[in-house]
Order: sequence, then C-alpha cells, then structure tokens
Amino acid sequence: MPYDEALAERVRESLPLADEISERKMFGGLAFLLRGHMFCGIVHDELMIRLGPDASTEALERPGVRPMDFTGRTMKSMVFVAPDALAGPALDDWISQAAAYARTLPTKLAGPRGN
Repeated sequence: MPYDEALAERVRESLPLADEISERKMFGGLAFLLRGHMFCGIVHDELMIRLGPDASTEALERPGVRPMDFTGRTMKSMVFVAPDALAGPALDDWISQAAAYARTLPTKLAGPRGN
C-alpha cells in the first residue's frame, strides 16, 4: 500500500515555513527532512515522528502511539502515530515537536546522493 496522500498534504500544510525542509520517498513511504535530518514521515496511513529518546518514551503512553520497528528492532527516537490520533490540532502538535527536536541536531551535510 502506498502512503496516504491526504495525510501527506496535511503534513505539508503543518510544516514550519522558516525551516529548510525537503521531502524524500523512503521506507515505501514519504519522509520529511529538516536541515538534512528526517523528522517525520508517512508510512501507509500512519505518521512517523522523530522525537528523540526521552520524548519518544513519553509519547508511547499516549493513545494511538506505538514504537517504530521496521525490522523488528525498535528505534528508540521514533514512533508511529495512528490515523485516529491525528485529528484536530494533534497533527500540528506532533509536527511541531518533531521539528523542535530536529532543530537541536547539527545540519547534515549533503551526501553522495545530494541529500
């Protein structure tokens, strides 16, 4: 199943305007990068969010949030958020938290593929 295009459009509308943000198809879905770091994305119909290890652990206590585990191994800084947990201002809040974490990371230099 390809990623949810309607959710992708909602994410685009929620993105902070002043930051250097790019999009890349990854993981069979769509990833959004801020200064070269993936901070959110869409896999099927779920939002993938990078919050850092501490905030991700806290986020797992919220309804509709589960660990990100592509290969059966949990990624400690990232979580998946189910579609029913993205209603109203929730999507904006998730995007804002992820962007704030990405801003704490040093700018990633472009690699050989131009990322």
